[in-house]
Amino acid sequence: MAMTGKIYPRTGDQQTIYLKNVITNPNVEVGDYTIYNDFVNDPRDFQHNNVLYHYPVNHDRLVIGKFCSIVCGVKFLFNSANHTLTSLATYTFPLFFEEWGLEKEKVTQAWDNKGDIIIGNDVWIGFEAVILSGVTIGDGSIIGSRAVVTKDVPPYTIVGGIPARPIRRRFDEETINTLLRIKWWDWPEECIERSIDAIQSGCIEQLERNGEQSCLSERM
Repeated sequence: MAMTGKIYPRTGDQQTIYLKNVITNPNVEVGDYTIYNDFVNDPRDFQHNNVLYHYPVNHDRLVIGKFCSIVCGVKFLFNSANHTLTSLATYTFPLFFEEWGLEKEKVTQAWDNKGDIIIGNDVWIGFEAVILSGVTIGDGSIIGSRAVVTKDVPPYTIVGGIPARPIRRRFDEETINTLLRIKWWDWPEECIERSIDAIQSGCIEQLERNGEQSCLSERM
């Protein structure tokens, strides 16, 4: 079951990859078992095709948790795509420092730095959705197809639209709090494997019991 070094999780399917195992950029971090599917381009080109305006000079990061599902065409749009709004002009003069005799070290003044993009665990991001810089998406959330996410998304929330707005919570408050507390995605692989029936059937009580057993076994 271990995904160490494996790129393709399914035999004969080269459109779906374990994303972690193709990432080389130190400013992109992806958790175990997160998958990316692309039926248009080679999914192994994710860094080039999907992580946009991610210039090293800005030092911003893309962090994606474990067990996420990222669908074809999703784009992560980083800070260098912005034009600063504090300027009286939208033109990015600092970016063309050679033309205007400006200091190269101040190139990042051309845009507003809104921060990293953080994606939680077990997040499903739909077809051609766009995630903007500075956004944090909570664990268990679902991003609708072609949504443009401009603001943080709470855990276990479904959002959609342009700009993306909450549609509904996936579960009741008690279930969400239990899932956030037990963090099944951090369990040992063997415990997750034993818990798939509980996860798939929506049996939160059984999943919680399995989590308690997992913690006990780790302490022994």
